[in-house]
Amino acid sequence: QVQLVESGGGLVQPGGSLRLSCAASGFTFSNYTMSWVRQAPGEGFEWVSTINSDGSMTHYADVVKGRFTVSRDNIRNTLYLEMSSLKPKDTAVYYCARSPWILRSNRGQGTQVTVSS
Repeated sequence: QVQLVESGGGLVQPGGSLRLSCAASGFTFSNYTMSWVRQAPGEGFEWVSTINSDGSMTHYADVVKGRFTVSRDNIRNTLYLEMSSLKPKDTAVYYCARSPWILRSNRGQGTQVTVSS
């Protein structure tokens, strides 16, 4: 059974930084492409970033490119998202997800990120 537990969210001022973590279990983490997606209040899911199984390839949504960095540790079975230059529009619940991320069973419970002064 896929288990993904996100942490590291919180309240941060505009321009600030946060590092999200996602502890994975219940599957062979190193075999899977992983993603971060987010959901703002009243909105649908928005894809943020994807990293391939060995971490050699990453992709970002245009709205976060240059500000967010995805990485993974296949020894610790952990996915990360480093976020900097945060904006109020980045406020959302952030989910770690195994591919395909569209399936509810492939997502964690999420961690709230609020960017506000």
